Amino acid sequence: MNASLDILPLSSWINTEGKPLVIAGPCSAETEEQMLETASQIKKEGFAHVLRAGIWKPRTRPGSFEGMGEAALPWLQAAKKETGLPVAIEVANPQHIELALKYGVDILWVGARTTVNPFNVQELAEALRGVDVPVLVKNPVNPDLQLWVGALERLNQAGVKKLGAIHRGFSNAQETKYRNSPMWNIAIELKTIFPELPVIGDPSHMAGKRSLLFEIAQRALDLNYDGLIIESHRDPDKAWSDASQQLTPPALAEMLHELHVRKESYPTDYQSQLEVVRGKIDNLDRELLENLANRMSLVEKLAEYKRDNNVAAYQVDRFREVLDTRAAWGKSLNLYPALVDELFKLVHMESIRKQTEVMNQINA
Repeated sequence: MNASLDILPLSSWINTEGKPLVIAGPCSAETEEQMLETASQIKKEGFAHVLRAGIWKPRTRPGSFEGMGEAALPWLQAAKKETGLPVAIEVANPQHIELALKYGVDILWVGARTTVNPFNVQELAEALRGVDVPVLVKNPVNPDLQLWVGALERLNQAGVKKLGAIHRGFSNAQETKYRNSPMWNIAIELKTIFPELPVIGDPSHMAGKRSLLFEIAQRALDLNYDGLIIESHRDPDKAWSDASQQLTPPALAEMLHELHVRKESYPTDYQSQLEVVRGKIDNLDRELLENLANRMSLVEKLAEYKRDNNVAAYQVDRFREVLDTRAAWGKSLNLYPALVDELFKLVHMESIRKQTEVMNQINA
């Protein structure tokens, strides 16, 4: 895919003194006191370059806390004045943009539920035409690289040159340990298409829980991301939204201190190029194994169902179906047919072995 963006480097619109950009703040601005206290603690810890807060919160179902709306914007003004840090919020329609600019918001981001709809993105692009404000675009909810690329292109074509991407993970088709599956390969491909584009990791929305934040943040830095956007609340357990994925400012400061920031390099010789490619391969292989582990978890459930219904582990028709369908999928992806055939013979036979093992354990 040949594409390019006419954008300014991250360093031209925010000074991070050579460090990865850190955007931190509560999932939602709940009260003025909560916003100001959280902002004050973040400033005191000294790790953040930008304050973030949710003003309008798109929720999957009605009845959940959906943000304080315009009433919270003066709180961000006050936090900005008190800390001296620029502020960032999510916008989902032209009215949000108008209000954000009215109250002096410095950075806007487009949420995953908005990125998925080209009509909505185009409306935002038109509203931003002629406006000099940085805009960050989260990946769409579903794993569709073209939607992400299209959103960035629409904004850039409207004149937005201070542009970046936020990788927040993708909705899961099945239960995994992550709230949103990272699918690092999609972000890597985006960076391959647009090498000049700043990419910021969002560990909070990928993890969904505090215990996974460090590993995801470190992975993002290992992949040479330009920064992190992480949720931080003065009292996370009492947060009105996404309590389980937020850290107190001191806890976040401690986590960030433990992260290893990799040196940025621009390989010029064969060995350097080789190591860059090998690093990408290693990350993809790790994701392949994570997906394989998820598949085997489903196989265990299948074994229990077959046991309860007195069904044999091996079904020849299913075996043929797997080989045929995977061969077709592989062909559509330009994969070597023999590779796909051998790979799924191994995977299916391991599935059969796993099923018989589980069924025998249960029966024993």
